[in-house]
Amino acid sequence: MKKLRSHLIGVDSGDVVLFSDYENGGDMWTGEGQRERRKQITFSEAFKSPPSVQVSLSLWDVDAATVMRADIAADKVTEAGFDMVFRTWGDTRVARVRMAWSAIGELSEDDDWDVS
Repeated sequence: MKKLRSHLIGVDSGDVVLFSDYENGGDMWTGEGQRERRKQITFSEAFKSPPSVQVSLSLWDVDAATVMRADIAADKVTEAGFDMVFRTWGDTRVARVRMAWSAIGELSEDDDWDVS
């Protein structure tokens, strides 16, 4: 469990088109095997420490003739941002993906002292 030691808590969120491969014949739509897409997300304001980040699919356009496989994650979370990750594998054909995210964590306060 993440414990927040501040009364100043920040919540940031967004919704991002990660890719749209069906229009240009990209490998998520035509490929086979393991495929991955990443997008770096920058928070609107830096957190005091790495926040808790949750990602979810807000649009998933897939071919119904193949098995639907997906692994989504927030990776490399820092005070300033994170990598949004979508992975698929096998014969899954993904036309496009939009992902939503939210982050919650401590913000710096004017009274914080930097003694370094």
